[in-house]
Amino acid sequence: MFKKIAIGVVAVLVLFAGFVTTRPDTYTVTRSATVPGSPDIAFGLVNDFRQWNQWSPWDNLDPNMKRTFGGAESGVGATYGWVGNNDVGEGRMTILEASADASVRIKLEFIKPFEDSSITTFTFKPADAGTTVTWTMAGEHTFMSKAMCVFMDMDQMIGKDFEKGLASMKTATQTEATKRAEAEAARKVAEAKAAEEAAAAAPAVAAPTP
Repeated sequence: MFKKIAIGVVAVLVLFAGFVTTRPDTYTVTRSATVPGSPDIAFGLVNDFRQWNQWSPWDNLDPNMKRTFGGAESGVGATYGWVGNNDVGEGRMTILEASADASVRIKLEFIKPFEDSSITTFTFKPADAGTTVTWTMAGEHTFMSKAMCVFMDMDQMIGKDFEKGLASMKTATQTEATKRAEAEAARKVAEAKAAEEAAAAAPAVAAPTP
């Protein structure tokens, strides 16, 4: 009896393994949202890893997470490493390419709870209501990740995090856009006041005698 059960289990595992090998070798997850403000605002939030705490869907999952920043202050060569609880694990990001106010390309490496790597790309395009931000993650499946995807929808799982992050980015960009608008309004008021004071201080010009 035990032998028959063991043979049955092995057969199921073999069939499952065969099915897993037929799954796609690569994956792509992408989400887009329109956020307030000009492209340089959203670009700055992504191009500088120190700004990710304002919008990243994972940055506040562990209040005790240890962060390390290295390389350039921002842009190409900037790195961001983290070590945290089971919700965030351990990993590292490196900016590979950065085109001012247009796109950022990042290498994402997971170390724990499993090793994996992918390429994450952000693009920023002017839109009527602000800036359209597109967030894409692309990588290759291992056998294990293929097996996991049999039981869960990777696009839905990661996509929800992307949507949450983009929603938080809307708030962050709105705050910065409002600050800039207020500063610009204050500058114009100051310039107008200075012009009035200069006009008042200028000596009166006598009218010519006929």
